[in-house]
Amino acid sequence: MTGFEAIDALLAESRQEVELPPAEERRVLRESLNLSRTQVARVLGVGPSTVGGWESGREPAGEVRERYAYFLQGARTKLEEPASPQKSVPVDESSATAEHEGSGGADEVETLPASEACVLCGYPALHQVAGFPQHLDPDECGGPDEPPRQATPATDLAGGARTADEPSATATPVPSGGLVKVVPVGRRVQSAAEVPDGIGDAVTAALAAHAGDVEEATAALVRRAIPDAMALLDETRKGGRYDIVAHPWIPDVLRKQTARGADQIWEARPKWFRSELPAGRHEVTALDINGAYLSALKTHLPIGRLEHSTDSVHDRRRAGVHLITPPVWEHEAVLPNPLGNRDEPGPLWVTEPTLRLLLRMSGPDHGLCDPPVIHESFTSGATEGLLEKFRVALKDARDRAIVTGDEVTFEYVKAMYSKFVATMGESNYNRELYRPDWMHLIRSQAFANLWMKAYKAYDEGLVVVRAMGTDELHVSGDWRGVFPEGRGVSEVKVKDTYTVGGDAGPGAGK
Repeated sequence: MTGFEAIDALLAESRQEVELPPAEERRVLRESLNLSRTQVARVLGVGPSTVGGWESGREPAGEVRERYAYFLQGARTKLEEPASPQKSVPVDESSATAEHEGSGGADEVETLPASEACVLCGYPALHQVAGFPQHLDPDECGGPDEPPRQATPATDLAGGARTADEPSATATPVPSGGLVKVVPVGRRVQSAAEVPDGIGDAVTAALAAHAGDVEEATAALVRRAIPDAMALLDETRKGGRYDIVAHPWIPDVLRKQTARGADQIWEARPKWFRSELPAGRHEVTALDINGAYLSALKTHLPIGRLEHSTDSVHDRRRAGVHLITPPVWEHEAVLPNPLGNRDEPGPLWVTEPTLRLLLRMSGPDHGLCDPPVIHESFTSGATEGLLEKFRVALKDARDRAIVTGDEVTFEYVKAMYSKFVATMGESNYNRELYRPDWMHLIRSQAFANLWMKAYKAYDEGLVVVRAMGTDELHVSGDWRGVFPEGRGVSEVKVKDTYTVGGDAGPGAGK
């Protein structure tokens, strides 16, 4: 191809970027149609925080910009001419994502060559998410003869929202013109008003027992957090698709080597800081990630007994622990190693979330490292929704406590999920559940979620300065355009601000 032909080809492939309305108008258009960021993000194949960034002034590019412009133009047309039919937004199925709450990540959606039984409802599905056949549209889940699901979920047995582990129940109009909220109870339904709120009742009883003393009531509730969490788990598992195996056989790699020692599982806890920053003055914000362990309850957990395998290929339908040789990480200067801080070379046992994170980062979409080498595994058939109703019940109670300023319930719920995770291994405080594999997987999922937030910050142009534990991320730049601020589990709080570089002296910040 000659120089002129190359220029002609380049001009033929080029195209002008479509115009978008001003940033402030984008949010007004969405909110005027009562659409959430999550709803818009889902059809565009991006994350909710990305839509928030566009509404704060950042500009999308490429094909997603054209789809976003199409949505905004359609929204404007609908608002100007309410009677006109709404155009559907064409979305390429290959760009559809299944967004994890608070995880910052998404699983690939694949089209199946032939329909398979949906893991949620059992009816034929034409797609799979993270290797599991399921319906992409919740209205299709349950089969063609099922009534459509309601946009507003009914309260479940634990006071939380119905999840995919239970069939949907449709609210029925009553003669007065109102609605009776109902919840599934086995094969039947009953009025939501008849269902007790276990968390709320416990808080009310504790306050009454301590004559309204908030500190004493909170302390009493925190002391009973473990048995109450187990009771809530039992309540939320009624009618569940899978039975929880509370005391399975455990391989030696998951057993403590000494009475006060550790087992052989590496959780990939990050403890990283960037050793060099670009020249100039940096205003750094230390962000606190809310409800890290609560969000991490949504992870692929093995259902039954772990089985040994020497297969070097990862099976996404199973979960457990894996002996791997990790890849070399060449981005330590700007991003923490997904494996965490480890000095010893050679193979090590890692959890399912760590392995999936490494595989994802080594995939064609990122290409940040080579794939890890899998030597052997202990795994079982797995599901991401095993603790979902339990998690949602706790999250809903936490959300209500934040809205009403109920710090007693907030601290009680926080103690329930944090102690639940901490005591499901070899602990004398919880004899009802012995799943050290789950404990490691949930904690590792929290670390992986933090790593994905660090990567998201880096990908959005922020300078990542530090990442520690499950809930602390230090960044420099306009982080509010990347992460929503608040106390919700999908939001972040400001823990500290300080200055680095430039004219900053020893007393400038902590």
